[in-house]
Amino acid sequence: MIGSGATNGAVLGGTCINVGCVPSKRLITVSTFIEELRKRRYAGLDYTIGKLDYAKIIKEKNKIVDGLRDEKYKNVLAGMENVTFIDGIGTFMDANTVMAGTKEIKSKHVLIATGARAMIPRIKGIEKVGYLTNEGALSIDKLPESLIVVGGRALGLEFAQLFAGLGVRVTLLQRSERIIPNWEPEVSSHLAEYLKESGVDIVTNATLVEIDSRNGLKSITARVNETETVFDAEEILFATGRTANVEKLNLNAAGVQLNERNFIKVDKTLKTTAGSIYAAGDVTGEPMLETLAAKEGTTATSNIFENANKIVNMNEVPSAIFTYPEAAMVGMTEEQVIENRIKCSCSPVEFKLVAKAAIIGDTRGLAKIVIDSKTKRILGVHILAPHAADLIHEGVLAVKFGLTIDDIIDTVHVFPTLSEGLKLAAQAFYEDVSKLSCCTA
Repeated sequence: MIGSGATNGAVLGGTCINVGCVPSKRLITVSTFIEELRKRRYAGLDYTIGKLDYAKIIKEKNKIVDGLRDEKYKNVLAGMENVTFIDGIGTFMDANTVMAGTKEIKSKHVLIATGARAMIPRIKGIEKVGYLTNEGALSIDKLPESLIVVGGRALGLEFAQLFAGLGVRVTLLQRSERIIPNWEPEVSSHLAEYLKESGVDIVTNATLVEIDSRNGLKSITARVNETETVFDAEEILFATGRTANVEKLNLNAAGVQLNERNFIKVDKTLKTTAGSIYAAGDVTGEPMLETLAAKEGTTATSNIFENANKIVNMNEVPSAIFTYPEAAMVGMTEEQVIENRIKCSCSPVEFKLVAKAAIIGDTRGLAKIVIDSKTKRILGVHILAPHAADLIHEGVLAVKFGLTIDDIIDTVHVFPTLSEGLKLAAQAFYEDVSKLSCCTA
């Protein structure tokens, strides 16, 4: 095993532990806690926030990252039999030979899992003005007064709300007409409103023209609905997609080809164009999810050593956006179902109808189930709510095992829980759930 390419270098643990899920969700948790204090949700409490020591917050974040890197990677590697870890950059000499520094390694099979890093668009003036990516944004120990976030998908939304919650004036620029355009429109529109309430100024239909600096600030000129507008801020953060870590691998020598987006081309079994070489995770392109990368790695390994011919069903893979409230989805959207010429029915239910939401004082969000209207089979589940990333797994099992809305209705749910929102969404296909009492079977 060779550490290579992760986080634009060779840091053990790769993106997730170092500059991805772990540090970002820690800072999101802190930001959300501060925002909750500002909202003064519950009567009878003293909500004094006090002074914010951001350098100390970052120091604590780094301690968590360092600890988990040791516990979940370094120590795990040390306990593995028949595994040799080489901390260095791996380069192919041919399909069965990899050089790591001066060490030559021969192998019948190779698994490439070098991940991806932030992709920066080509914009006039960008080489003259400094900017942040997810890596840099997680490392600064002094908050900027203002921030422009470029990109309105998961990463951009998470960072925009994170910094807004910490008191930074945030403007988010999104190229399409709505944020998260590949999600359900109801989720997109509701989440946009919640982000605005958090202090994020969202500008859609924004095409970048030029980047410059003036009066001590960084500026972006963007064409918004055919009108050029200038946005100024102390910092700019790009969340405009990812690019594969492949430049140092010398893939041509191994016969490994890239696809049209410059990610490693693989078939359904994760085999590359070089028959003895497989690839898994972010280096193969979207969707880029840590748990999916792990699943793909296991699948590729089984195919290599057991000739198992396994594939990963992407339709069963959930994804989440860790804003607050969170968004989570699995399966097909309403639009995708219609495109597949399936007669579709959908039933969004707002969480204001869920008793637990009223109890915790946060009724934001909705649950939407997409079904085949003929069979009642659940084809997709979409949730926007507190802890949606935890709630989605009932939907994952429903999609994975072909359950129907009747299966969900017939399942007893704990009361009071937010998970009842999914049961109400299933019941809504038959009746007006706003007129039901609590715990209606």
